[in-house]
Amino acid sequence: MTDHIKKLERKLVRLQIICTLMVFATGMVLLSGFVSQDKKRFDQIDVERINIIEKDGTLRMTISNKERSPEPLFKGKPFGLKGGNRTGLIFFNEEETEVGGLIFSGKTNANGKYSASGHLSFDQHNQNQTLYLSYGDQNGNRKTGLNIDDWQDSPAFSEWNQQYHQAAKITNEEERNKKIKQLIEPRPGEPAFAKRVFVGRDEQKKATVMLADRAGKPRLRLSVDTAGVAKIDFLDEKGNVTYSLPDSADQRIK
Repeated sequence: MTDHIKKLERKLVRLQIICTLMVFATGMVLLSGFVSQDKKRFDQIDVERINIIEKDGTLRMTISNKERSPEPLFKGKPFGLKGGNRTGLIFFNEEETEVGGLIFSGKTNANGKYSASGHLSFDQHNQNQTLYLSYGDQNGNRKTGLNIDDWQDSPAFSEWNQQYHQAAKITNEEERNKKIKQLIEPRPGEPAFAKRVFVGRDEQKKATVMLADRAGKPRLRLSVDTAGVAKIDFLDEKGNVTYSLPDSADQRIK
């Protein structure tokens, strides 16, 4: 009887040792998981979308394919524009409002013609893009450069965009055009948005610098064409050239 009890005691001791080792091993695994959760290394990862968030869950940036790209957000809420149509990075500010991004595309159709684009933009606060690099190419008809736009301060772009789409649904043509015109130019000579600066290469293959007034009308244009001819044009508000360098008199002297 004594021997039997001793055997049981030895088995219990072994069992205790095994349980202790299992608890220790499990603890080490869990501890290593907690220690390494803030830093992981991958040789390769295939994903359709990555969300960069703050500790409180606020969305700050997405990296995604075309299908999973987010809807444009204003303070964390969509305002009518569709998502799922742009591959790249989209930026959001502390209020979870979209503030720009980097997107790109390029493909060749069945007829052998191609289209390609690249776009890096930064938005005015609560408005649309105000500074951006753009590349657009329709089978060789391309334009690329630096753009600077003006946007009105209010209403916010989300509200303005909703008003514009509501106006576009007005069945009466005269009323529809009147409402859209009011949105495009809420005050005489001060449109809701206007292109002020372009520096780049235009569709005519000219290296160009264009400066426009507050209404978005080009007033100064510097260019160098494909033959290497440099020119400076001054324009009035109607787009008419009022003075050029070199002017016609200089050209006749030469």
